Amino acid sequence: MAVDPTGAGLKRFLAEDPGGPVVMLNLLRFREGGEKSYARYSKVVGETILPRYGAEVLYYGKGSTALVAEDGREWDAVLLVRYPSREVFAQMVADPDFQAVAHFRTEALTDAVLQATAQVGG
Repeated sequence: MAVDPTGAGLKRFLAEDPGGPVVMLNLLRFREGGEKSYARYSKVVGETILPRYGAEVLYYGKGSTALVAEDGREWDAVLLVRYPSREVFAQMVADPDFQAVAHFRTEALTDAVLQATAQVGG
């Protein structure tokens, strides 16, 4: 399963940019023991990298009871991160400091969804 953005995916992400801020939805499924590796990644990214880019974590929570999900399709965690723009997100992903810790995220996960969202209405 895919857990990291690809070059082609980032190009499409930027080409479809409606402008303005973007909230990225992260659905995370950890491999056994992966929470520890993800915590290392989150600490560095949350304390040093996100602030540098004007981004902020809006919500991080553990998955709980799934009311609608096929067996095995429950998510271990949900994360919402707001970025000033899609371009800023792409710049952050290319940042050498981000690249230096991204492997902790990759090692932590067996499956992930990383999806841009667009606010509906007001």
